[in-house]
This record gives sequence, C-alpha cells and structure tokens, in this order.
Amino acid sequence: MPAPKVWVTGLTVGAIAAVAVLAVQADKGPKPDAVASKPKATASAGAHPHATRTKSPAAVPGGSGTGRRIVYSVGRRTVWLVDASEAARRTFAVWPGTVAPAPGAYTVGTRTEGPITGSDGVKIEHIVYFSVSSGVNIAFSNAVDGTSPPPASGTRTGGIRMRAADGAALWTFATAGTKVAVVK
Repeated sequence: MPAPKVWVTGLTVGAIAAVAVLAVQADKGPKPDAVASKPKATASAGAHPHATRTKSPAAVPGGSGTGRRIVYSVGRRTVWLVDASEAARRTFAVWPGTVAPAPGAYTVGTRTEGPITGSDGVKIEHIVYFSVSSGVNIAFSNAVDGTSPPPASGTRTGGIRMRAADGAALWTFATAGTKVAVVK
C-alpha cells in the first residue's frame, strides 16, 4: 500500500488537472456583454436602476463638444466620461433631480468629497458642482448608502445621482475646470 504522502500528492495533482481542464473549457464559453443601465423611477426608498444588456455602450452624443469632457444627456439620463482622444472611458445611467440644467457648455467649479447631507436629506459624497438653475445648485453625486430615492414631491433638487462606483469614477475624472456638456 502506498504511503499517505503519495496519496495526498496524487489527489492534489488530480485536483489541479481537473481545475485546469475546467478553466480551459470556461475560457472557450460565451463572454458577458457590456452592461448599460437605465434608471427606472419607483416609490421605493432603495430604488436602483434595472440593468439592461447591450452589445456596446451608447455612442457619445453628437454636438457635445470636443476634447476631454463630461457629457450629460438629460433625456437619456446618461453620463459619458470622454477622454482627450474622444473615446468614452465610462458610460453610466443617472437619476436626475427635479431641476435640470439647460443644454449647453459648463465647467466643473466647486467639489466636495463629503459625506454631507443633500437637500433631499440623503447622505451624499463625491459632489461635483457645475451649474445653477433657477437658484438651485446642479451637481453630480452619489448616495453614500447606494440608494437613490425619488425626490420628495414639491422638493426642488439639482442633484444628479449615480451608483457609488460611478460617483467615485466621476470624482476622479472631474477636476476643477473640466468641461461639462449638457445635451437633450
């Protein structure tokens, strides 16, 4: 009868071989597509957008300027982080507040890392201000807890909310003076 060390070595080699075979098979299988998501309003305090699969992210809207910039489509509720080569480095869905910025060209002004309490009472972070509309500050931000409840009825809010990971990416990208293009 073989020694116990031989059994352990044999079992280990067999397990490694099985994992290698499974890894090769998995590599030959279908790959996941990129995920783009569109927010859907709900009355839930923990509302999240529902993801939809697409084969490629939406193209950067025409007429949004040139060069390194943030593009925000009010109608599509989508943000693009565009690098100097005109490539969209990141595209993601957002939840707008009740006051929207007018289409046009803006620049990032003040930034507040947070966390602070937003005008809707939600703790937010990565706040990137770029406009004022009807006396309301317009800024990108994300809720610290990841939720994005719909604004309270009658509340005027200018926060454009996003998921925490997207908020962190926008915060890194949107230094003071970064161009912001708002399109329909």
